[in-house]
Amino acid sequence: MADKGTPHFHNDPGVSTIHIGAKEFMCIGATPPLDHPHIFLDMGSDDEIICSYCSTLYKYDPSLKSNEARPAECVWEEDLTETTAR
Repeated sequence: MADKGTPHFHNDPGVSTIHIGAKEFMCIGATPPLDHPHIFLDMGSDDEIICSYCSTLYKYDPSLKSNEARPAECVWEEDLTETTAR
């Protein structure tokens, strides 16, 4: 996903913290259609950030690739078949 743009993450599992391998990413809250506005978050020199919409705490983990998360199910990839069918 990193080569396709900015990684997107969601918190459908309802965990308090999501560990991610990117410092710049999009939080979508939950998977569509229950998502909040997709907002760009940038940790800068910090290693964690809280989404202002859903209050999910994201922590940077350099052992993960930019498009990976722990828990892994928090990575969101748009279903391109739905997009192209519109």
